[in-house]
Amino acid sequence: MTTMAGRLSDVLGAKTAKALAASLNLHTVADLLRHYPRRYARRGELTDIVGLEIGEYATVLARIESTKRRPMKNRRGQILEVVLTDGTRRMSCAFFGQEWREKELRPGRSGLFAGKVSAFRSNLQLSNPEYELFDEDDDSSSTVDSFVKQIIPVYPAAAGITSWAVSRAVRQVLDTLDPVDDPLPEVLRAEHGLADLDTALRRIHRPESQEELDTARERLKWDEALSIQLIFAQRRQSEVSDPAPACPRVDGGIAAAFDARLPFDLTEGQREVGEAIAGDLATAHPMNRLLQGEVGSGKTIVALRAMLQVVDAGRQAAMLAPTEVLAAQHARSLRELLGDLGMAGELGAAESATKVTLLTGSMSAKERKQALLEAASGEAGIVVGTHALIQDHVTFADLALAVVDEQHRFGVEQRDALRTRGADGTSPHVLVMTATPIPRTVAMTVYGDLETSALRQLPSGRSPISTTVVPVAEKPSWLDRAWQRITEEVGKGRQAYVVCPRIGDEPPGDTGDRRPPIAVLDLVPMLEEGPLHGLRIGVLHGRQPTEEKDAAMRAFAAGEVDVLVATTVVEVGVNVPNATVMVIMDAERFGVSQLHQLRGRVGRGSEPGLCLLVTEVPDGTSTRQRLAAVESTTDGFELSKLDLELRREGDILGAAQSGTKSALKLLSLLDDEDVIARARTVAQEVVDVDPELSGSPGLARMVAEVIDSERAEYLEKS
Repeated sequence: MTTMAGRLSDVLGAKTAKALAASLNLHTVADLLRHYPRRYARRGELTDIVGLEIGEYATVLARIESTKRRPMKNRRGQILEVVLTDGTRRMSCAFFGQEWREKELRPGRSGLFAGKVSAFRSNLQLSNPEYELFDEDDDSSSTVDSFVKQIIPVYPAAAGITSWAVSRAVRQVLDTLDPVDDPLPEVLRAEHGLADLDTALRRIHRPESQEELDTARERLKWDEALSIQLIFAQRRQSEVSDPAPACPRVDGGIAAAFDARLPFDLTEGQREVGEAIAGDLATAHPMNRLLQGEVGSGKTIVALRAMLQVVDAGRQAAMLAPTEVLAAQHARSLRELLGDLGMAGELGAAESATKVTLLTGSMSAKERKQALLEAASGEAGIVVGTHALIQDHVTFADLALAVVDEQHRFGVEQRDALRTRGADGTSPHVLVMTATPIPRTVAMTVYGDLETSALRQLPSGRSPISTTVVPVAEKPSWLDRAWQRITEEVGKGRQAYVVCPRIGDEPPGDTGDRRPPIAVLDLVPMLEEGPLHGLRIGVLHGRQPTEEKDAAMRAFAAGEVDVLVATTVVEVGVNVPNATVMVIMDAERFGVSQLHQLRGRVGRGSEPGLCLLVTEVPDGTSTRQRLAAVESTTDGFELSKLDLELRREGDILGAAQSGTKSALKLLSLLDDEDVIARARTVAQEVVDVDPELSGSPGLARMVAEVIDSERAEYLEKS
């Protein structure tokens, strides 16, 4: 018989086991049975072709609409083109030199077709796909048993192994599988009306009805939710005992002086969030708060007021930015906002002034030595920098607050290093900020691992930003019009950004069937000699020396450059109010969050902003749906939901930022908040009584299955 720990090679044979291992990283029976169907097809229900992604390995259930043969251009032989339909949309399959397949690929027949999705003449196509046909009028003629059932599981597959091959392997394993031990105590199963694990695993792969499938999914989702919640409950309990420097408000200090000088009124959201943070800072336990705020919602002001509260308590604050360009800009912005309150040690400084010090990795030796001294002595109340701030040789006199701008741009080890920077064995309070939560951040939020605050209200005076997709494959003239718009805006005395995915002095990497991404260094001469001839064009990218980057940014901010061609170093924080247009080349290569961040660089002054998303991706793909969604809304919170829908939650217990390596296979943060909430309550009750789960070996085993050694190390640091 077969157990969950058994090797697939012992059950399925070496050839199938090797294919599963190489293509899907499945090695044991448990791996295979936890490789759940991606979706389920029903006889007569075809797969929606809209939403397929170019480059993905897809399996579609479709009907053959037509077939035709045509000669190949460059060699002898013919191409058999088979047009598939889902009833509303079409895609084609191209079989090269396999015209003999026309006899079985007859119009009207349905089946599963699997292959890599590509584009041909702006239409979706599968080249030489593998397929399994079945006769819808005579179920008994099907060659695969699973096809004759009402519900057909469609598995995540890959090049080298098809969905139906996975289905056969699962069926073979289930036919010999011993009853599976259940780690969930019977009392908990009864209390929450859950099926036993053996039943759930069998029904998720072989549902006889929708009710059986729902019962199986409910149990398996519960296991995922409870495992994660047990981990977080253990972590919350251990953190309660961590000491942090208490920084209560001080009357008549620098924070009060700053508030009195503000030339504008704080929004209601800024005041509410400020009160919550002030309360956190006053306690002797570490704050761990996520501040979500729209681009331009005033997160920097909120962070500065928090840092000043810490300075009033006689301690220090650090602000970490993802790039040196942004760190330098943050330092300048903080000094401008503080005025003489940020000029400690200088002529004309206010009586209660502090000092803002910039520390980055590429400063000159003299500048760096002075900055290190100011941080170590406590002379600097606020230290701004990149990850260089948390290197071992950087010391603080008394660090009490770390503000991390754009959390997802920092590695876990870097954030962990921050927590060791407190004085006398304390952990600094941590405030992380993001304009558009990435999926894993949203996951942490829903699971209650972070206290969260949101700024949804924009300060008065911000101009609207309109966004338009420029579909070059279908409408090439639109790109010419995009360059014309830049010329028109420059003619009115305004400025523009052009953003590219690559610098151009590095290899493009493996691009598969796609052309390499457009590069800054390749595009600039084309623009100078072509559509933007005569305009003053600047260049900004991450491999320039710091002095060059700063000079490029200063020149653009001063209006000495009309068009700045850059990589994503301009993604966050860069503030040039005169810039009104942004053209993003190969926009499909950026994530939703990045696109939202990038377009936030325009429309920061009195004139409205325009963002143009240039893409060659055909209409009807999920990528174009994603770009269309960015086009349709400027609400970053809605876009974070879209990111979840498209990319799933990411691995909330690991370093992965997308859903491909997620420990969560069925649980959805958008759809299953009720399951998560119930599991959190149960987990907290269990951990309150038995923190180490020593009395619940089954639950401990569930946690161990979710959190391997690599994830355990990550979790300890995150």
